[in-house]
Amino acid sequence: MAQDGAPTVLLVVVDTVCPWCWVGKRRLDAAMQMLAGEGLRLTRQWHPFQLNPDMPPGGMPRAEYRARKFGSVERGRELDARLAAEGAKDGLRFDFERIARSPNSLDSHRLIRLAAQQGGAAMADRMVEAIFAAYFAEGRDIGDAAVLAEIGDAAGLPPGLAAAMLSSEEGVAEVRSDAARAGGLGGVPAVILDRQLIISGAQPASAMAEAIRASLRATA
Repeated sequence: MAQDGAPTVLLVVVDTVCPWCWVGKRRLDAAMQMLAGEGLRLTRQWHPFQLNPDMPPGGMPRAEYRARKFGSVERGRELDARLAAEGAKDGLRFDFERIARSPNSLDSHRLIRLAAQQGGAAMADRMVEAIFAAYFAEGRDIGDAAVLAEIGDAAGLPPGLAAAMLSSEEGVAEVRSDAARAGGLGGVPAVILDRQLIISGAQPASAMAEAIRASLRATA
């Protein structure tokens, strides 16, 4: 299925504190590689979602959050172990024991927005991956502005730009509005094409690729 003209834009809805969203991103990476080999040019636009919009700005201890959500710390650890095993199949290293706090994800979404403004889709892709890896593999607090500024600099933003943005109110209203609009999806990750939900959840790469093919055939 060849493609002419500009790349097709996939709207990808994620929350940076959602481990399945990292799995879903990695599988979508693979799906997009498959489709590139078929002549399909695709690009991503990242859209914010907040699983916990009422999380305090400074976050809360992860053990406390998980106990509230799943009934006990032990149950949360069981689920973490299952997810880590699933992620390993896609080359992801989850180290949940290193995560001390469950953060508010608002500022991390602002950083992704800034990356897209500064460097387009490619820089936004790098920033999303960097934030996921920092949180889930390194246990860094992605609700902390200083941590996010370091991630932004390392991902290629002009030095100091992320820190300046995070110290302001830039993007706060926009991210909150976008995340609220995405709330009707019910869950993430999700992929939208031409305003239609075509992928829900971290499906296998082959299934993602077929969903994209089918959607493009339907709109051709």
